Amino acid sequence: MRKLSFFIPVILLFSACEKDISVDLPVEAPQLVVEGTFENGMYPQVILTHSLNYFSSITPDILAKAFVHNAAVTVTDAGNNVMTLKERVIDSANTKFYVYGPDFTGGSARFTGKVPGTYTLRINADNKAYESVTTIPSRGMRLDSIWWTLVQVDDSTKARLWVKITDAPAFGNYGRYFTRRNREPFLPGRNSVVDDQLVNGTTFEIPVDAGVDKNKKPDVSTDAFFELGDTVTLKFCNIDKATWDFWRTLDFAYNSNGNPFSSPTKILGNVSGGALGYWGGYTVSYKTIIISR
Repeated sequence: MRKLSFFIPVILLFSACEKDISVDLPVEAPQLVVEGTFENGMYPQVILTHSLNYFSSITPDILAKAFVHNAAVTVTDAGNNVMTLKERVIDSANTKFYVYGPDFTGGSARFTGKVPGTYTLRINADNKAYESVTTIPSRGMRLDSIWWTLVQVDDSTKARLWVKITDAPAFGNYGRYFTRRNREPFLPGRNSVVDDQLVNGTTFEIPVDAGVDKNKKPDVSTDAFFELGDTVTLKFCNIDKATWDFWRTLDFAYNSNGNPFSSPTKILGNVSGGALGYWGGYTVSYKTIIISR
């Protein structure tokens, strides 16, 4: 009874202090959101949307209306060649996406990404100008090999993917990875970036989690592993620090979602002019492995 006599006054104390609190949250004006990528040997792709308020309801109609149309978008290389990007629509699973890519009908220059290369993205949208610079870097981190090991997860046998990477002697190399399972799309890992702060100039081995669809509810107990019989392709990319900063902070925010003890995270974009998002260059390598049954 001593324990009970202690808790009852505490409960009464907190119940006596109850008070309804109403907080008026400000409605922020929409901001331009940029998702731009440029890979070696490929043409650039840029997706432009307007941001939504944190407590906005999400419906297919609202998402469709978030795309920004009729923007003026160009990419300039180090030789001052200017490529105009034109908006096109992509139908995918009954959903329309709008992407800015090279204009094959106009007379502007067209070029694919080179290693190394420096590229400037310029956007005029909503009567505002935005700009960002990225690099497609040299292969400071080299993907040497991939393999798999068996692991027991609950009552089933799964496969864990491993990689061997060699880092160049100079500090300041950054990477990001994606995996593809069979014919599924490439997906980034829950923590998709790596840097050479602790492994500079060495050859190191690390486990690699399977990529995840971040639009779906995560299952932390099984998401990291592959099934026996899977054909797995690893897409490993060298990136610059600005691209690494963006995905490092975004991955942290995603993994902290719902954790009341996590600190607020500022997403570090690299687009000037007040836009959110990033413009990132990727130097890409691929390796494929079959996980035997």
